[in-house]
Amino acid sequence: EQQMSSGRMFCGHVNKAGNLADIFKGVYVGRREGEAILSRVSPFLCRSCLFMVLHVALQAAVFGEYTWEVFVYCWELQFHLLLLLLPYLLLAGNLGCFLLCSRANPGTVTKSNAAALVQVYAYDGVLFQRGLVCPTCTVEKPARSKHCSVCRTCVHRFDHHCVWVNNCIGASNAGVFLLYLLSLTATAGALAAVTAAFLIHVLLLSDIMHSTYLDAQGQEHPVEIPFVIQHLFLTFPRIVFMLGFVILLTLVLGGYCSFSLYLALTNQTTNEWCKSRRSGGSPHLPSQPQDRPLVYKNIYSKGIWRNLKEIFNPPAVLERKKKT
Repeated sequence: EQQMSSGRMFCGHVNKAGNLADIFKGVYVGRREGEAILSRVSPFLCRSCLFMVLHVALQAAVFGEYTWEVFVYCWELQFHLLLLLLPYLLLAGNLGCFLLCSRANPGTVTKSNAAALVQVYAYDGVLFQRGLVCPTCTVEKPARSKHCSVCRTCVHRFDHHCVWVNNCIGASNAGVFLLYLLSLTATAGALAAVTAAFLIHVLLLSDIMHSTYLDAQGQEHPVEIPFVIQHLFLTFPRIVFMLGFVILLTLVLGGYCSFSLYLALTNQTTNEWCKSRRSGGSPHLPSQPQDRPLVYKNIYSKGIWRNLKEIFNPPAVLERKKKT
């Protein structure tokens, strides 16, 4: 009986162990399946062409309306041809920068080039520490680099991951990305300027600003700005809607362009700018006393001209070795 009971206990433990193994296996497989499903559902957690398609679709819709109505009306009103073609020229340059930025290698850190990239930038000891190894890529992290959870790789001089170009912005494509932003802002501004000039020209020809209208009580009132906007919206609804959209887009892109230019002129990245302003995010060095806080100082700025040159011509290890 004791042998039978011990045998039952042994079998019970084996079954429990097997059940636990199945449970852990199920949890592991379920986690992997959950991560896969989540990466497919959320375009922010994996590389996806969704925002690239949306980018192209918005440009196609705006330029379709511009070509179908604004260009034709302005041509009939004898606008200068170069002024009408300016948005198309800016669009061609923007699409070129868009393709280059989306297809370029941003500066991936690999096991073959990690040792060389470590020598490009010095470690400031506050934002970037020497000797840190990326747990995912298993390579030593060069200064100013960061692991991108979307691209699943470390990027040298990491700025940010842009969903609109479906690529990281790093050392190798930061200059092209800046040109992409400038050309996109200029394109939206040119569309807004030409469209606004057309509507103003129409108002001047109609002489509506000097007219009057009758209200519901039959009283006569001079035409005011709200009435003019309502009149334009009823007459040219698609054009007015497009104008409002491109004006808003110009303001948003203009603000972001100004910020990107500031970062370029001061030789900072978006990642570094955010980390430097994060409260309590600076670790202590072993050689530093714990009660002495570390103060971040941008050691990578070399003056406006050299900072801009570095954006479009990133430093290479060979150039640094020649100087030393």
